[in-house]
Amino acid sequence: MKTTQYFEFTRKREDRARINVDWIILVIEKPEKVEIQSDGRIRKWAKIPETGKYLRVILLENGETVHNAFFDRSYKEGIK
Repeated sequence: MKTTQYFEFTRKREDRARINVDWIILVIEKPEKVEIQSDGRIRKWAKIPETGKYLRVILLENGETVHNAFFDRSYKEGIK
């Protein structure tokens, strides 16, 4: 999995360190929702069964480099 330096830096935060790499891969491969940001980055969401929460993964424009990943408390289930 390719990542940015920003991702590696934020991954050290306590709330981000517990995000399993397998969960990030799940979101990338089987997103429930996908949006393209105005800067070309790609947002993907999927529910993580083990937590009952939605994980948002932000990829760079190339669609494969992870820039950010976090549990999105503001995600509204069913809204696409």
